[in-house]
Amino acid sequence: MILDRYNPHRIIIYSRDEYKQSVMKAEYSKKYDMSKVRFFIGDVRDKDRLYRAFDHVDYVIHAAAMKQVPTCEYNPFEAIKTNIHGAQNVIDAAIDRGVKKVVALSTDKAVNPINLYGGTKLVSDKLFITANAYSKISKTKFSVVRYGNVAGSRGSIIPIFKNIIDNGGNELPITDMRMTRFWITLEQGVELVFKALAESEGGETYISKIPSFHISDLAEAMLPGCKIKEIGIREGEKLHEVMVTKDDCRSTYEFDKHYIIYPHFEWWDESRNDRSGGKLVEDGFEYSSANNSQWLSVEQIREQLKKI
Repeated sequence: MILDRYNPHRIIIYSRDEYKQSVMKAEYSKKYDMSKVRFFIGDVRDKDRLYRAFDHVDYVIHAAAMKQVPTCEYNPFEAIKTNIHGAQNVIDAAIDRGVKKVVALSTDKAVNPINLYGGTKLVSDKLFITANAYSKISKTKFSVVRYGNVAGSRGSIIPIFKNIIDNGGNELPITDMRMTRFWITLEQGVELVFKALAESEGGETYISKIPSFHISDLAEAMLPGCKIKEIGIREGEKLHEVMVTKDDCRSTYEFDKHYIIYPHFEWWDESRNDRSGGKLVEDGFEYSSANNSQWLSVEQIREQLKKI
């Protein structure tokens, strides 16, 4: 998504998915003045097209990625072209076109990655953070927002369970009974992105403070009394989501509703950290869905499901 500087209320949707754009057009036309929304068919791999799309643009939210773990494992070259080379193209186009701010969406899988998707997103995160060292003339600011799967998003566990239930199934598959995840809604993710757009100085990684849940509790919430079949953890899958590692804690600050990992480079004025209003987390701190202080009960999960 791109915000046009010559028309502060104009939004440009840039995507290679023609079908998704047609659906968005239909939905937006019910609520918004469509003269304020432009749709560009394009690919982050196509730098020339990005240069055209970024012309006279102030703000960019970079959400493009190959994100399905098995797909990336089977198509590694394509994952690298989209998630790494595409990120570099966005950075180059933003700097050369004088974009004010870029917020890139990250994932928990970029933290201590064990699969190719996580590896490419780790590289992408590093590119966007260190891009601030290259944008002193254009003054483009780059920051990152990190969260896991949005509750109910395509390819996540909730639609999988729902499909089984809708087809009359009474047994739900879980890869490992110990598995935990963070719960974040689409609205919470969007709120964090806009916070980064409004406040970032360039180089920060924003992480929401959100509750955890057990996948087994999700199954019970969606199908009370269901049978659970433990099918074994899949290749590249983690037991728990980690958003902040122990090695990152030395530059991680806690706020009321989020954490910020500040950069640790010579181009960053570290006195900004202490002036931010946040509190440096304790040494050894790790933000994981396994050791979270907030947990959703089965009933709370059931209530959350009504909202998606």
